[in-house]
Amino acid sequence: MSPEIKYMKVKAKIIFEYHTGKQAKVAFKSLQPDNRGFLDSYQDNNYLICNLNGESLRTILSTADDLLFSEMMVERILKLQDY
Repeated sequence: MSPEIKYMKVKAKIIFEYHTGKQAKVAFKSLQPDNRGFLDSYQDNNYLICNLNGESLRTILSTADDLLFSEMMVERILKLQDY
């Protein structure tokens, strides 16, 4: 018999590239409220790097989906504000 899996750790990294560091900073600050629990992010010049951590693939996919949707809203705001 194979051993039972009791714990799984899933990690993913999503990197967003912006035209300027200012845009990346706006995105980073805008997405901070979503960073609780499964997401750790930081800004590096004109990049926003998001490290996702979870205990199941379903959790990671849900977190990634939420992050991508939120980031799309940030992009729209940046476009409207002409950053």
